[in-house]
Amino acid sequence: MPSPRPRDLSPAQLGFVRQRPVAWLNPGLLAGTAVRVMLAHLFGGYLDKRELQAALPDREFDHSAGDELWFDYTADVGDGFDATYTVAYLLAQRRLAVEPADKGTGDDDGGGSDDGGSDDGDGPLELPRGEILILGGDQVYPTASSPAYKSRWKGPYRAALPEPADDGPTLYALPGNHDWYDGLTAFLRLFAQREPVGGWRTEQARSYFALALPHGWWLLAVDIQLSAYIDEPQLDYFRKVAQSLGPQNRVILMPAQPTWVKTHESPDAYDSLDYFIRTVVEPTGARIPLLLAGDLHHYARYAGEGPGGRRRQLVTCGGGGAYLVGTDHLPGRTTVPPQQTITRGRSTPRSYELAAAYPARRASRRIGWGIFARLPRINPGFAGLVGLMQTLLMLAFVTSPGRWITPATVAGVAAVFAGTLLFAMVLGTRSRRHWIAGVAHALPHVGLGLAGAAAWSALPLDDLPNPWSTLLAFVVYLPVIGVVDAWLVGAYLLIARYADVNVNELYAGLGIDDHKSFLRLHIDRDGALTLYPVTVETVARSWRADPSGPPDAPWIVPDQPVPTRLAEPPVVVDGPRVAAG
Repeated sequence: MPSPRPRDLSPAQLGFVRQRPVAWLNPGLLAGTAVRVMLAHLFGGYLDKRELQAALPDREFDHSAGDELWFDYTADVGDGFDATYTVAYLLAQRRLAVEPADKGTGDDDGGGSDDGGSDDGDGPLELPRGEILILGGDQVYPTASSPAYKSRWKGPYRAALPEPADDGPTLYALPGNHDWYDGLTAFLRLFAQREPVGGWRTEQARSYFALALPHGWWLLAVDIQLSAYIDEPQLDYFRKVAQSLGPQNRVILMPAQPTWVKTHESPDAYDSLDYFIRTVVEPTGARIPLLLAGDLHHYARYAGEGPGGRRRQLVTCGGGGAYLVGTDHLPGRTTVPPQQTITRGRSTPRSYELAAAYPARRASRRIGWGIFARLPRINPGFAGLVGLMQTLLMLAFVTSPGRWITPATVAGVAAVFAGTLLFAMVLGTRSRRHWIAGVAHALPHVGLGLAGAAAWSALPLDDLPNPWSTLLAFVVYLPVIGVVDAWLVGAYLLIARYADVNVNELYAGLGIDDHKSFLRLHIDRDGALTLYPVTVETVARSWRADPSGPPDAPWIVPDQPVPTRLAEPPVVVDGPRVAAG
């Protein structure tokens, strides 16, 4: 018996509460994130449930029967309703009309769609819904819990495809760092119990999985917990899967993070993935034409020559719902494994060129300038926090006339330096440039405190007794200086991104939920794999319930159609199946 369709968008009718996007720079969330990251680094091993998963079924999943297969990939999905549901709604459509890529689409600072791209003409492409939906990580923000999953992911995805159907998609999910913050407890309850989510069927029993696909293709989703290591039960699982691999097979390797673009900051970031490739896949003779990950909230494709002289693509597609992260900080070339790694027995380093990016790097720089308008508006608590810091610093200077060094001024300046250092070293990064950025960032804040003290002292407040003068500072000075200091932070973020410092914080402060992306992939009858990077320039924000629709139609529909376009022409990842060699 189908579930009754909601008559309106109230929580009582939908069964979940539509969520606003997470305000990542608000003080409570900043503090909570810092604590969670610290606990994850200190005690992540104690929360690790992967070794316990050895007691769960260890089978691979066979989707190889057909002559061809369409399947979808999206990641970083569970944030605000508008962006998350826009992507879910599009993924649930039986057919999707997608406009071809704009001419010249790609990385407009060099590179381009240079390797096997194909253009199907000037008209829209009709792409059928994937038989499989793969979630690449971070299915919920800011932290994993059953209530958070319900409102930020499960509710929207069920509303997009509410009832099971004979041809309904099968869903598989790989955890990201936000899914890991509770040790995978909520993740395993939701995705590993074989309970459907509306019309999406779930099959997996562990946090990692292997899918057999047509024409000898395989997809291996590897759970590298918080970038730490690959546990032995997981290695045993994939070694067992590898017994079915040979030179005739091709592998899509799917970690949760694109470590190939993180090696410049952490040379060992790629080590676990390289170890997996060297010890599990390469001994079988199977090739890996495609590495695919989310985590960074954009689309980017690197292309280069892999082992054996065959083309390999390194693709990031984390545009499933979370705030946009631009591509302007991405290197034009990446080498993996990096020359700096000290791991013995590493693979031969190979270079890959940035072939396409969405949004393009030049467009990302333009988007970044919106930080001055959006930071105080999207994160009012942050403006309040820095306003409070500046007000206390100003009062410390004002109440110490003629003396620069007093306990109050020293404490105030020390607090500023501590705050800017902590901000620059978010997520535990401690490189030299982060230290320099943190110290340099503090100086203009102290200067602003001195300027504010001079301006406040010039006001005719001598006849105003305490505590009224102090109260006036908090009522009048604090909101004004909070916005000014937030602009100062915005200016710092715009400059710091050129040193690859606080790039994520720049875009978290912008809080842009447009510019979404997901992948539709096709293995054709000849065994060729083609990648279609679908983008949504502007997410829908006006919705209505559809109480009279058929059982498997979305509960919620947009008031206006949602246009989609390819980020670049379709990319032939690997051509028709040929004999090994």
